[in-house]
Amino acid sequence: MDNQEGKLIRHTKKGFTLIELLVVIAIIALLLAIILPAMRKVKEKVKETMCKSNLRNIGVAMLMYLDDHKRTLPDTKSANQFLWFESDGVTYRKPGSSGSYWAIYYKDYLKETKIFGCPSLRRVPEGLIYSVPNPDEAIQHAAFGLNHHPRARERNAETIHPHSEFFLCSDHAEPRPEMGLSDGFHNNDTPGAMNMTSYRQGGSRSFSYRQIWRHNIRFSDPYKTGGRVNILWLDGHVSQLEETTGDDVPLRWFTGDHKKQ
Repeated sequence: MDNQEGKLIRHTKKGFTLIELLVVIAIIALLLAIILPAMRKVKEKVKETMCKSNLRNIGVAMLMYLDDHKRTLPDTKSANQFLWFESDGVTYRKPGSSGSYWAIYYKDYLKETKIFGCPSLRRVPEGLIYSVPNPDEAIQHAAFGLNHHPRARERNAETIHPHSEFFLCSDHAEPRPEMGLSDGFHNNDTPGAMNMTSYRQGGSRSFSYRQIWRHNIRFSDPYKTGGRVNILWLDGHVSQLEETTGDDVPLRWFTGDHKKQ
């Protein structure tokens, strides 16, 4: 009898049917479809937080430089590319030299050059706006663009008020934008005019547009991201600028001119 009962029990055991397996797979797929976008948003939020932290550390280095140089910002001259070192990979390039990165002026106040990297820009599949060896490596140490407006060069910080509204650097794709209409965030205080014309459709640097507004990207359009850029200000704080054509970006942020009363 016991043997027959065992056979009966074994006979009545069964696995999942095909329909049951398909239902389970469908449920898992649905859950992944719900969870993955949220996880991507969380991951990007972490990257953006790290990027802002790097900018704050850069602000500390720049303020220390000002204290040691009569409160005067450097004129970075020809330093408008991505390189920190000579070809030996050890010797720092001369500050202001052609091909060098503007941040070399602040090297004595840094523990490492990677604080000039942005976790949201680790690869540049389209290439950088200037050709350099190993661009994916270079951008990890040179992902921020300096305010290089003509009226901001060699500017004494004590002539700028308020410090909280003077732009030092940002997540710009160009290492040292001149801050004209072709590459600046402002539109020269001309309502309705377009900023960053070199980076927009038809511009010579349009391939880099999405590298600028790279945080919180919401749209796949090549010339509209819905994203934002992080900005470091002269008082050391960091804020965000939503994608814009420039109407809400006053020129004085870049010139250092006094705020109009």
